[in-house]
Amino acid sequence: DNKLQYIAICLCLPLVIPTPNINTFLDESSVKKMILTFEKRSYKNQELRIKFPDNPEKFMESELDLNDIIQEMHVIATMPDLYHLLVELNSVHSLLGLLSHENTDILSPEPHVAIAVVDLLQELTDIDTLQESEEGAEVLIDALLEGQVVALLVQNMERLDEQVKEEADGIYNTLAIVENMAEFRPGLCTEAAQQGLMQWLLKRIKTKMPFDANKLYCSEILAILLQNNDNTRELLGEMDGIDVLLQQLSVFKRHNPSTAEEQEMMENLFDALCSCLMLAANRDRFLRGEGLQLMNLMLREKKMSRTSAMKVLDHAMIGPEGADNCHKFVDILGLRTIFPLFMKTPKKMKKTGASEKEHEEHVCSIIASMLRNLKSQQRSRLLNKFTENDCEKVDRLMEMHFKYLEAVQQADKRIEGEKHEMVRRGEILDDGIEDEFYLRRLDAGLFVLQLICYIMVEISNSGISQLQQRVHQILNLRGGSVKVVRHTMREYAESIGDGKSEEFKEAERKRIMDLVDNF
Repeated sequence: DNKLQYIAICLCLPLVIPTPNINTFLDESSVKKMILTFEKRSYKNQELRIKFPDNPEKFMESELDLNDIIQEMHVIATMPDLYHLLVELNSVHSLLGLLSHENTDILSPEPHVAIAVVDLLQELTDIDTLQESEEGAEVLIDALLEGQVVALLVQNMERLDEQVKEEADGIYNTLAIVENMAEFRPGLCTEAAQQGLMQWLLKRIKTKMPFDANKLYCSEILAILLQNNDNTRELLGEMDGIDVLLQQLSVFKRHNPSTAEEQEMMENLFDALCSCLMLAANRDRFLRGEGLQLMNLMLREKKMSRTSAMKVLDHAMIGPEGADNCHKFVDILGLRTIFPLFMKTPKKMKKTGASEKEHEEHVCSIIASMLRNLKSQQRSRLLNKFTENDCEKVDRLMEMHFKYLEAVQQADKRIEGEKHEMVRRGEILDDGIEDEFYLRRLDAGLFVLQLICYIMVEISNSGISQLQQRVHQILNLRGGSVKVVRHTMREYAESIGDGKSEEFKEAERKRIMDLVDNF
């Protein structure tokens, strides 16, 4: 055994030794030399391909030489401060040219050359490396974007066959390049999506293939492209991407993901869907694609997808843009599904990693959205739910009110202590610090408390006297205070309508304050 290990070690030595040595003598002039060698070999390969298009044997050796120098260039990834040489000596342009020849006279290189280029670009754009030299990174990313890198990478992925391991890895590394660049410069997501990446991702996600690392990575990149970006959300909607997401998620209505990786993909697709629903036009596509019916089924089926389905419903129904979805939700008997989840928080949520607070926040937000948006008969059906079984839903609402009020009061106490301490040390409490404290209060449960108080004032203003009486009766019984509810609602009204127009904010504040005054 020892002998075998020794032989194995010896056999490995030639492969291991050169790597550390390269760096010891690698300076600017040796990098330049390496880049020029690459340029020469690339040119020679191109020349031979044009000369002998039908005779691969004539250019095979030059292709292997080219491949070797691309491998050697990996060492440049350890010195991002020399990236400017790649740009100045035009080799970024040459590397991109190897991904896809625009000149039809030139036969495209074998996939392995393009894959070698992808591997190199993946290392050069490694996010840790980029962060080592901001200047070098900026120069490289600018040159790649100028050369339409994403469009070329997508074209290259189109011709790769994922049944071949090397080519499947090529796709994985291509997605890694996109992730690296998007993390370094989030602004490029719109451009990347428009250069064919969005279309390719949607196509790959819906391809009938066994689940694998590439499908997981596609779902991740899709979620990244859609983060805080209305342009990419609009693009996905126009490409019928909402339907693609709903089709892919429908698998999980009756079956749990079979592995942790598949669960991660499911969550990525749900996140992508929630992002898309931030855009009003996509709410309509979601409605037409029967997204509400699917989410409602998921809530009933009690599988892992339930928690995320609730989050999607929250995104679909919130704000005035959610009015149509709110009405449709009542029409498909969604009240029968949502209220049992309001009455009792499921115990099985540990598996999906969701907290009790998260669950209760989404349920309360959905009910608050319906109270805000529903008209006529659907609104009556919602309010009747609160009168059922001797107003048990009002009792539950008040129980949650006191639970979250206590959590917020404890957080306030801690924050006051910290403020006092800061003042004692002579520190200034500027707006930034105050905002940070407010976010901490929201996180501790203030946001859920605001939703609960909103539901309390809405049902108390409904004209159904028994609801108003029950709310006030429990408040008095448990030593609660109308003043606290009003204060919470004033604070809520002040922070309303992020990203909305001033007129909307004003009208919404007035509507809430009118409800509060009549509470």
